[in-house]
Amino acid sequence: MSIAAARVIVCSPGRNFVTLKIETSDGLTGVGDATLNGRELAVAAYLNEHVVPLLIGRDPARIEDTWQYLYKGAYWRRGPVTMTAIAAVDTALWDIKGKVAGLPVYQLLGGRSRSGVSVYGHANGATVDDLLSSVASFVSRGYRAVRVQAAIPEISEMYGVSAAAIYEPASAAIPAESVWSTEHYLAHLPGVLARVRAEFGPGLRLLHDVHHRLTPIEAARLGKSLEPYALTWLEDPVPAELPDGYRLIRQHTTTPLAVGEVFNSIWDGERLIREQLIDYIRATVVHAGGITHLRRIFDLAALHHVRTGSHGATDLSPICMSAALHLDLAVPNFGLQEYMPHAPETDEVFPHGYRYADGYLHPSEEPGLGVDIDEALAAKYPYRPASLPVSRLADGTLHDW
Repeated sequence: MSIAAARVIVCSPGRNFVTLKIETSDGLTGVGDATLNGRELAVAAYLNEHVVPLLIGRDPARIEDTWQYLYKGAYWRRGPVTMTAIAAVDTALWDIKGKVAGLPVYQLLGGRSRSGVSVYGHANGATVDDLLSSVASFVSRGYRAVRVQAAIPEISEMYGVSAAAIYEPASAAIPAESVWSTEHYLAHLPGVLARVRAEFGPGLRLLHDVHHRLTPIEAARLGKSLEPYALTWLEDPVPAELPDGYRLIRQHTTTPLAVGEVFNSIWDGERLIREQLIDYIRATVVHAGGITHLRRIFDLAALHHVRTGSHGATDLSPICMSAALHLDLAVPNFGLQEYMPHAPETDEVFPHGYRYADGYLHPSEEPGLGVDIDEALAAKYPYRPASLPVSRLADGTLHDW
């Protein structure tokens, strides 16, 4: 059996997605997510022009060799575009391998380490009362972990806070701009968490996403101020290009730290993991080189008391979510899985067998990943330019969004 064809499908059922579909000489197909939010066409071009021609005639069973071929063979290694393209190929080949074996992918990864995958939802509100209502809605649906984001009265727009049922920050073709104030944020947030914890008690796992917006000493101050509310994690407190920043935060607070959704290789988080400067690694299948490479990251994390907490927002297609669930089910150091339900039109374009029940996601038991793309329906949703926002301080200085 060999790879007979591979094609890149770009569509926008609710938001933009890039999908790679590989076909074998025996008629089997496998799918991989290649979506890089706001830079989708860069990955599509990389696949079409540099990867797809290399796949034809290769043995689809040689997943590791193909991964190394695309990583080492290009000479120019790593980076989000390259690693997202490699992830798409890798995921599609695991999908095919599962179909050949007649087994769901998690069985090929060693079988179940748990009965279900614990997930957290996104609660937000324009006011604290709105936030409390949102948290209550998640609790009523069985969620045992909730990420909380609340608007800051002095800030007109706040990351993670939206009135829309499906949160999608990438909107206009030209990036929208918002104004940020660290001072107002640090003053307001502890009171928000105090209200949530008082309302829902100690049993609910609470998370908060800073979205890279603080300096290390500011993040240390925030983490210390939030200690009474026992967060499961404080996410992305500072940009991770300088790992020493996390050492400074560690010196001042016991609030657990999570980072990694923008990581694209094991080398991005190796020092943070090895020196135990974080508690959860949030790298994901599509941006970190596929199932093959993300398993390496998770195995390294397992040796250093770091648990998994993979990114799972709607900028990842149901293909990536399915792949993440199979890996989540198998690894010994699983922590939590982010879960944001997709728009109905997205679910229609990507029919899948995974399901949510009482706080857990369960991957499909079908051979492979248990997800596909309806190409005829996808063609009805053409690509539309959409960029992620940018953020500035009140004086106009560009700030981390």
